[in-house]
Amino acid sequence: MKRIHVAAAVIRAADGRILIAKRPPDKHQGGLWEFPGGKVEDGEAVERALARELEEELGIRPTVVRPLIQVRHDYPDKQVLLDVWEVSAFAGEPHGAEGQPLAWVAPGRLGDYQFPAANAPIVAAARLPEQYLITPDGLTPEQLLAGVQRAIAGGTRLLQLRAPNLFDAQYRDLALDIQGLCAGKAQLMLKGPVEWLADFPAAGWHLSAAQLRQLAGRGRPLEPGRWLAASCHDAEELALAGELAVDFVTLSPLQATQSHPQARPLGWDAAAELLQHCNRPAYLLGGVGPGEIERALQIGAQGVAGIRAFWP
Repeated sequence: MKRIHVAAAVIRAADGRILIAKRPPDKHQGGLWEFPGGKVEDGEAVERALARELEEELGIRPTVVRPLIQVRHDYPDKQVLLDVWEVSAFAGEPHGAEGQPLAWVAPGRLGDYQFPAANAPIVAAARLPEQYLITPDGLTPEQLLAGVQRAIAGGTRLLQLRAPNLFDAQYRDLALDIQGLCAGKAQLMLKGPVEWLADFPAAGWHLSAAQLRQLAGRGRPLEPGRWLAASCHDAEELALAGELAVDFVTLSPLQATQSHPQARPLGWDAAAELLQHCNRPAYLLGGVGPGEIERALQIGAQGVAGIRAFWP
């Protein structure tokens, strides 16, 4: 069965809202919401197909675009490759040129709308920022609290509390304090035993590679709607993350780092190859900072994750 290549757009307004459209009831997955776009013709460049489809469907011409995510999905009756681009500027006024209903939706409310199953990673990618802050080792709870406060004030929207030097009780107390700081401003991701999940309902969970293996075959350990991430280092771990239906991953180490000098770096080419089959938002981690975001986006990553490079 030939995989159908579809170009789709996450169209973002200046205020951050995202444009979605409702599929006609007589089409495949009819009645569900989708990100506008359509089929790439044989020999057609993806960006050209995207521009053509948006002109036909919405009467707009994209002027600023970048790759966001590629998703391969197998339905019972067809296989699709969703080639998704973010459109941050366009000419014209969007309207349902084919009579389809449209809605401008805040990223955090996308979960209120029903999308085809293949669109779940796109919804996640549309909601996630380009930077993922991971807290440094060796700091006291007071230093971590102060640093997280500064990071949130500086615009950090996604952060992981990683503090392997703290005792469990210290970590849990600190997690409660930081959960309060993040409320309404940033998404907090915690690390630790999955038995703690119920104690921190506002936080997401970032699984270690060891936890990925322990949970293999047991299903997703927390309900949809709460962020679940995982640390991955190779194709096998990316596949395990997919089986667990995690929302996003970190892929590391991209380059040599002081914190993990013994780890063999992937390099940009190998990372790009792994991302081709990842099917979910991925942050590159290890020896990268804000200066590498653009390169990361161009090879299909969600962005970059960092410790010292992002710590205020």
